[in-house]
Amino acid sequence: MDDALVIGGTRFIGRHLVAELLDHDYDVTLFTRGTRENPFADDDRITHVEGDRTNDTALEAAATTVDPDAVFDCVAYHPKDVRAATRIFADCEAYVYVSSGAAYGREEIPKREGETPLHECTPDQATDDSFETYGNRKAEGDRAAFAAADDGVPAMVVRPPIVYGPHDYTERLNWWIDRVNRFDRVVVPGDGTNLRHLVYVEDVAAALRIVAERGEPGEAYNVGDRRLVPLEELVDLLADALETDVEIVHAGPRELAAGEISLEDYPLYRSYPHVLSTAKLAALGWESTPLEDSLARTVDDHLESDRDGDDNGPDREAEERVLAILETL
Repeated sequence: MDDALVIGGTRFIGRHLVAELLDHDYDVTLFTRGTRENPFADDDRITHVEGDRTNDTALEAAATTVDPDAVFDCVAYHPKDVRAATRIFADCEAYVYVSSGAAYGREEIPKREGETPLHECTPDQATDDSFETYGNRKAEGDRAAFAAADDGVPAMVVRPPIVYGPHDYTERLNWWIDRVNRFDRVVVPGDGTNLRHLVYVEDVAAALRIVAERGEPGEAYNVGDRRLVPLEELVDLLADALETDVEIVHAGPRELAAGEISLEDYPLYRSYPHVLSTAKLAALGWESTPLEDSLARTVDDHLESDRDGDDNGPDREAEERVLAILETL
């Protein structure tokens, strides 16, 4: 493969995917609305086609001028988007849809491709834009890709969990980096053993390329850090990356109530472990970045940015009330 079309490629996952493709000598075309700053605007290796991917006519017009070997769909948030793209680019050598671990509809450890059931999706959910239907919509997008593969389109699916790394606009990990960087005492919800699978953004980008090159049409591939750590260990690793020391303070529901906080208010907290099997992707030759390295790069980017993740978790004043209660126990 030599030519790639990236639908959405300027913000986070797509931005790193473009860099990955360029590093592997692809000719890259971006298809975006042009409403966000384009970090590749001055890179003459990249062609930019402007258009709204939710407008089928615009996507069809792009297909008349671009003949990509591989299509990477980073911003398909509704099943109809996948149906349109797989129809319009049916002649490509690989169509890779960025889905999500949220597509899985049953709690299992680990969640495996082809074994763990996906969420159902009603017609109303398929057109909804709320966070509550995100997993349903992604699951239906998966089914749309599989249906296209049954019709001969080389469509494949990649399912990441929560993605972190440089340029992460969600700022969920940034909230924790900020806490560790600014305070000597860090409140960790529960006993610190809750486990939520994360994945480094550069590893997602590599996975997308590898699946396009080596994956099987009609298949889904989980991607996630090969080393999973509970939340308390993650905080310790962030402290190491920041070259600081913190005291971890555990707080359960009763203690958190003093600050009118719940366990679920904390970013990355999940009561039931969310773990994806990545063996299928690893069998294609994919490897993940060592956790210490990926966190160090993420911390460096955080320190150079203005992101703090404040909107993602409890404010410090509320936590101070919890800490005051704990000191009396």
